[in-house]
Amino acid sequence: MNKSTLALAVAVGVLAQQAGAAGFIEDSKATLGLRNFYINTDNRDSAANTPANKRAGVQSKQEEWGQGFDLRFISGYTQGTVGFGIDAIGLLGVRLDSGGGTNGATSSSYGGTVFPSKSNGEAVDNFSSLGLTAKAKISQTELKLGTLQPKNPVIVTNDGRLLPQTWQGGQITSAEIKDLSLVAGQIEEVKGRNSSNNENLAIGGVNPRISNSNKFIYAGGDYKITKDLTAQYYYGNLEDFYKQHFLGLVHNWAIGPGVLKSDLRYFNSRSDGANGHDSTYFTNGYYGGTVTKGKVDNNLYSGLFLYTVEGHTFGGGYQVSNGDSDFPWLNQGDGSSNYTITDMQIQKFGRAGERTWQGRYSYDFAKVGVPGLTAGVVYLRGDNIDNATGDKTEWERDLTIGYVVPEGPLKNVGFMWKNAVWRNDIPGQRDQDENRLILSYSIPLL
Repeated sequence: MNKSTLALAVAVGVLAQQAGAAGFIEDSKATLGLRNFYINTDNRDSAANTPANKRAGVQSKQEEWGQGFDLRFISGYTQGTVGFGIDAIGLLGVRLDSGGGTNGATSSSYGGTVFPSKSNGEAVDNFSSLGLTAKAKISQTELKLGTLQPKNPVIVTNDGRLLPQTWQGGQITSAEIKDLSLVAGQIEEVKGRNSSNNENLAIGGVNPRISNSNKFIYAGGDYKITKDLTAQYYYGNLEDFYKQHFLGLVHNWAIGPGVLKSDLRYFNSRSDGANGHDSTYFTNGYYGGTVTKGKVDNNLYSGLFLYTVEGHTFGGGYQVSNGDSDFPWLNQGDGSSNYTITDMQIQKFGRAGERTWQGRYSYDFAKVGVPGLTAGVVYLRGDNIDNATGDKTEWERDLTIGYVVPEGPLKNVGFMWKNAVWRNDIPGQRDQDENRLILSYSIPLL
């Protein structure tokens, strides 16, 4: 039994003795989230037709469709100096359409695009999991042990498929000091968005079944210097892979009838432990000659500027990735997110040497009498990607249209279409077109 599981068992035992206390039931909430999710990915070149890729199960078309159920219970706290509570998350994914030839699974993967795979590569009929979180609170400080879904600059929970990613560990947050929010935690395992099982942690470029870690520690905070200016510092360390420092500055400035938001970010990432000397722990990048794997060595600088006025949001940004390695983040190869301004529908744009500029526009149609309807487009182009055959380029265009019914019997039912196109000249990489259709609804139970 690992440390977080033992601590959770102890906390649940304490809670069981006080569950009837006032506040625990009265402040509890329960919701059932429903998500119908369809995804279609078209790999646009002929790489899948090579004998090697056919043997590995590489597919030109990846297509899956499923119904997700996300049941959540969030308790209140028992009375007293120390309040106790417990949260629960139950996840179920049901396959509606997916086959061994279109689910995105390969001979070396854990599963397909949406569902886990059987031994023959076919998608399972359904998959599920249950997560429990014990919690305790003193004043404005809260401790959680068990299933977590953290989101900060050094660890981001992915929710881009049928079911969300979850983590196992402990986290403490505090808001005791005015204008300062603090967080610290340790993660031991992760459950992928297409999995029912917890697994150890890794980064891009390694085989997570061979080289992994069960210890990621993080800490940091946000300080509100003024009502419009926030400074951030965070630290993350994945044992035997990398150490990472983050600095951020967010500013909102009222200009004319609108507001300009400036978002500046800097990541410093360096090698830790086995990553510095064991090739099975090496990450992707470019290290001279024909060497494309090595230790973590990356500095990432970025700035994103958004101007919002009368429902319109105009934006532009620029990002620079310096160092021998690609930008590192928690990534087991089964779907993940990071805290960069270039984390898009298909790609991340954080390769060694890459320089990326972007433009974006979105509109809220409530301003013209259609509340609930929104649309947006983002275009990114990255160049100067380090490669043995010369600098390479990539670009992506993402289009999103969403509508949430604002009133009536279908109130809060949401519809979304996400379309993305990615093109590149990077050796071994395939162009992609992708569509996602999402129908969602949340039902309050308590």
